Amino acid sequence: MDLPGLLCAFLLVVCCCCRRATGVPGEAEQPTPEMVEVEVGNTALLRCGPSHSLSNLSHVDWFSVYKEKPTLIFRVRQGQGQSEPGEYQHRLSLQGPGALALTQVMPHDERIFLCQSKRPWFQEHRIQLRVFKAPEEPTIQTSALGISVNSKEPEEVATCIGRNGYPIPQVIWYKNRLPLMEEKNRVHIQSSQIVESSGLYTLKSVLKVQLVKEDKDAQFYCELSYRLPSGNHMKESREVTVPVFYPAEKVWLEVEPAGMLKEGDRVEIRCLADGNPTPPFSIHKQNPSTREMEEERSTDNGLLVLEPAQKQHSGLYECQGLDLETTIPLLSEPQELLVNYVSDVDVSPAAPAGQEGSSLTLTCKAESNQALEFQWLREKTGQVLEKGPVLHFDHLKREIGGGYRCVASVPSVPGLNRTQLVNVAIFGPPWMASKKRKVWVKENTMLNLSCEASGHPRPTISWNINGTASEEYQDSQRVLSTLNVLVTPELLERGAECTASNSLGRNSTIIILELEKKLPEQESKGVVIVAVIVCILVLAVLGAILYFLYKKGKLLCGRSGKQEITLPPSHKSEFVVEVKSDKLPEEMGLLQGSSGDKRAPGDQGEKYIDLRH
Repeated sequence: MDLPGLLCAFLLVVCCCCRRATGVPGEAEQPTPEMVEVEVGNTALLRCGPSHSLSNLSHVDWFSVYKEKPTLIFRVRQGQGQSEPGEYQHRLSLQGPGALALTQVMPHDERIFLCQSKRPWFQEHRIQLRVFKAPEEPTIQTSALGISVNSKEPEEVATCIGRNGYPIPQVIWYKNRLPLMEEKNRVHIQSSQIVESSGLYTLKSVLKVQLVKEDKDAQFYCELSYRLPSGNHMKESREVTVPVFYPAEKVWLEVEPAGMLKEGDRVEIRCLADGNPTPPFSIHKQNPSTREMEEERSTDNGLLVLEPAQKQHSGLYECQGLDLETTIPLLSEPQELLVNYVSDVDVSPAAPAGQEGSSLTLTCKAESNQALEFQWLREKTGQVLEKGPVLHFDHLKREIGGGYRCVASVPSVPGLNRTQLVNVAIFGPPWMASKKRKVWVKENTMLNLSCEASGHPRPTISWNINGTASEEYQDSQRVLSTLNVLVTPELLERGAECTASNSLGRNSTIIILELEKKLPEQESKGVVIVAVIVCILVLAVLGAILYFLYKKGKLLCGRSGKQEITLPPSHKSEFVVEVKSDKLPEEMGLLQGSSGDKRAPGDQGEKYIDLRH
């Protein structure tokens, strides 16, 4: 190489060394920067190289590189730090030799930070700061109008929005827990994002799908996938369904309640279809005379209510619908409606009557579309007298008179029955509920006296005393008369009498009035009797106890007729109970103790029991 060539090579080496010595950032070959990750709002620690090489750094300059343009933001001289004016002036602090803390990290802090050290030697280090922020819970909103399956292209199903995330999260759509992918003319996902003033992103994703009838119950939701320094994460929206419109293919009738119907029921006839929306319906019933289907008065949604249902409602019904989108008429299969019934019950004779001793036959008739059963019941007691339509009396008595009810029922249809009540009248003079009775009264008080009589013809009642009388007819044969009177000495002396009469005779009831002052005397006698009985029972129990103690050896008699009952020393006292007996010596021998000793001749039968306690 000649001299000019050597000179050029020397000058090139000197320029390179000078350029490195001057430390102009960004002009030398740039190594891969160190990666530092931090969440929005946290503090990022920036180190100017490996930890072991930071202790000797006393002269460091920190740069923020944005769009390949470095800007000085911090200086370190002799271990002292100083922020440069600008956006980082109040958020940077020195964290030891060669380390810098950046507080309140924001999305636009995502950039390269460069540090240069010139003493004791030249050193340069690049740091790539990555910023993250989890988005809020995603919200989802479905199409309010619904989607028709007859649409020629994908329609908007739902919109998913994820707010305030960084960087932009990824959205994934699901149908029935299976992910949806882009599919030509079937599935289209359109996403966009907005940068908020904070630097965070709001993501909006619109799902468009070509739906079919089977999607009427499909569950759609969206998922946001994002990354944080701690790893990958995801958030899901709620599941939603979309109104899917499809034409009806079938129309049918439903009747409620199901099963056997009877007169008096509330019956609903409803039209149904497998389309959405439900087409307008009309309900038609066959005219039994012309055999033509005639429209019934029903609601637009195809509901006919029969309340109460009657036998004339039985017949053939059908639904007619019209699909508004295809304008195709729809017709259901005809359905037979049967309302079971029992006609009014007819009893003959309608007003049965007879003389005492004669016979009487009652016959019950009714009609039904089902097999009938008949029963005869006594109205007063509810007792079943006869099973069948005929009730016969061989020998009429006065007691037979009264109400009888015929019940016509359908066993196969629970609750379906009709009844008819008739009153059997027995010809005869009045019959009194009682011939004589006593009433306890108080003097100078108002008193209600009652008198009841029956007979055929129905009797009338009169009183032998003055007062306010009223009559109440119990049935076609019985009458109840009530008399309101003042209790006076004359009334007490005279008493009261009511007389019932009809065309066949008369009868009466005598009412004896007694003052209530006699009641305490009767009660006192009862109390005395009860007291005597109680005393006898107490004495009997006491005698039984004494006998039991004697048998158990608890009551012992000594040879001298005196017996000491020994108790513990702490309970002894000087009480002595003397019991005298008039029994002869030979009789007292029965009361000797278990030792068998005989009483001395001078012992006169006195017994002493020493009780010390």
